[in-house]
Amino acid sequence: MTRYFSRDESWLDFNWRVLEEAQDASNPLLERVKFLAITASNLDEFFEIRVAGILQRIEDGDNEPGPDLLTPQQTLDSLAKKTHAFVSDQYKCWNRQLLPALAEARIRTLAWKDLDENQHEYALRFYQSEVDPLLTPITIDPAHPFPRVLNKALCLALLLHRKRKSSSSAVLGVVTVPRALPRLVALPASNGHTDFIFLHDLIESQAAAMYRGYEFLSRTAFRVTRNSNLYLQEEETRSLLESVRSELHNRRKGDAVRLEIESDASPEIVERLRANFELDDFQVFYTDGPVNLSRLMNLYTKTSRPELKYPPFVARGLRLHRESINLFDEIRRRDILLHHPYDSYDTVVDFIRAAAEDPTVLSIKQTLYRTSANSPIFQALREAAQSKEVTVVVELMARFDEASNIRWARDLEDAGVQVFHGIVGLKTHCKLALLVRRDPEDGVIRQYAHLGTGNYNAETALFYTDISLLTANPTITNAVHSVFNYLTAHAESDDYLPLLAAPLNLAEGFAQRIHREAQHAAEGRPAHIIAKTNSLLDHSIIEALYAASQAGVQVDLIVRGICALRPGTKGMSENIRVRSIVGRFLEHSRVYYFQNGGEEEIYCGSADWMPRNLFERCEVAFPVLDPQLRQRIREEILAAYLADNVQARLLLPTGSYVDARAQTGNLQPAFQAQEFLIRLAEGKATLKDIPAHATTDTLSTQPSAASPSPHTSKAKKGRTSGSKAVASNAKHVLTLKE
Repeated sequence: MTRYFSRDESWLDFNWRVLEEAQDASNPLLERVKFLAITASNLDEFFEIRVAGILQRIEDGDNEPGPDLLTPQQTLDSLAKKTHAFVSDQYKCWNRQLLPALAEARIRTLAWKDLDENQHEYALRFYQSEVDPLLTPITIDPAHPFPRVLNKALCLALLLHRKRKSSSSAVLGVVTVPRALPRLVALPASNGHTDFIFLHDLIESQAAAMYRGYEFLSRTAFRVTRNSNLYLQEEETRSLLESVRSELHNRRKGDAVRLEIESDASPEIVERLRANFELDDFQVFYTDGPVNLSRLMNLYTKTSRPELKYPPFVARGLRLHRESINLFDEIRRRDILLHHPYDSYDTVVDFIRAAAEDPTVLSIKQTLYRTSANSPIFQALREAAQSKEVTVVVELMARFDEASNIRWARDLEDAGVQVFHGIVGLKTHCKLALLVRRDPEDGVIRQYAHLGTGNYNAETALFYTDISLLTANPTITNAVHSVFNYLTAHAESDDYLPLLAAPLNLAEGFAQRIHREAQHAAEGRPAHIIAKTNSLLDHSIIEALYAASQAGVQVDLIVRGICALRPGTKGMSENIRVRSIVGRFLEHSRVYYFQNGGEEEIYCGSADWMPRNLFERCEVAFPVLDPQLRQRIREEILAAYLADNVQARLLLPTGSYVDARAQTGNLQPAFQAQEFLIRLAEGKATLKDIPAHATTDTLSTQPSAASPSPHTSKAKKGRTSGSKAVASNAKHVLTLKE
């Protein structure tokens, strides 16, 4: 038995947990469609990055086994089987569960032949006015080589034969489905139904007009996924911005790593495409339904059926103290902790807006990793630059957001903002804002800071769980000031305390605290570690946790996605428990709790326990110094997640996941953390509603029963419809980007 689970297989297990939400009939129907679309989007990125990287290693002759003792080729062989099994499960979910349920709810995706006369006329007008002008049909022959098919572009392949040349061989036609148009075209209502037609079906129905003089032998939809890794020659003298722009162009030319094609496609079309894209058989995925299931997100967003979605809720707004004049007064009075989306993100937006509008604010410094189109924060920074010093560190290499970040950087510079791109070779992933204000009440210049676990994105803040800290504590704001000096001038400080900053002292700081817990346990003092993170991969951290477990430290890990640590193994990790929570919101906050012999410490931050976060990025973990705020995190946030037995899955020593409530034989009352936190924000719940089994004294040891499934076993008996009465308005929630 290896000490570490496979990173890539652990990721596939995570995506299977997302798929289970699509399979779960206790979820509202359109939310299930959304979850299925998310699994497809996730799988795209997995092939673009992870599978592409493994193929590169094999092509480079790399035969070195990884931490899971598998060579790149062995890893690829395993992933080939599991990804094909996963795609099969996706389409079973669509065909056997979602399609019949949608039909029962009078929501249909129709083929061209199934449209009534009114729908035919509407669809044809839409095609002629909106679609046809964007199409460029191509035939492949010596004068017309195979077109450059863009990454993830949906295409039609048509096997054609010229009517006037009966002896000529068949030729291949290719039509790219325009990305600028909706993937699902809404049709006029028919007998109370909500009807759609897939855009590629509409185009296919009109293919004869594009290929006059040909007869059609066969036709199918297909899609190619390409290697989307960026390769930067950082030693060259051109600027980082120019490097990223150039590599974005090159990315469009990445090698193909996957072909998706309809299962009834003719073997001749499949073989022509496979040969053209130089793919092995395992890289061809046959779809028993529409190619690219991520298009189903349009079904979710375009169907106005609120009864088939989670009901919305009202986030808790910040209440100022009765003697506070404004937000700055409130922050001087106390540190403010926000748990998004339960606490409104408007407070963070107001913090930046107030800084832009307040004439006593002298300067603003902020990092931007990902933000949203028409971001109010982005606009506030532009306006602030007209009257004060504004400095922004924009991360150009935020994966798949590079192009938009380049545009934002240019726009900010045009507005007078000083824009920096961080340190070459290190992504700037920390979430920091620092304001300098001459407070009019006493004329004293003070610094105010926001530190967060999530991006400055007001849209994703509606469905990502994150922590924000607003503070004027000089020990923290001075440290934030030093971090900005590091980002803009590469000026290292001897001490960033009380912050932990990567790549300088973050890994060492966490390791020291884990070892300290082991020492406390060995000497009979209270010792407990609770970590909530997106991913756990770093071997030095894992080994430190193993050592802490062997010393008697109780370790509870809430790891949403990838987890390489093997819990519950005698002599190695029997005191470690791992749970994953997948539900309405993307669990994105990173929280690290150390009991520290009774003098507890809690850190929040932007970094997961992954090598890239600890050593290859600029990250910040910040302490929660206020005892009342620490109590809130411990007794409200962490306790709720540890009590969850509805959305939580427990990781077994075998690598399988099992439903938390089923593991206890349904003896405990159903409790869902996300639903509880919504009700708490709305004033409909109290901390007394967290079940007693959430306390650290009564947490059970790691279960040892093996799951019958190769991925996750989710017992539906442990799911109740009442536990899922919350809404999700996200387009893409459970993604790999963070």
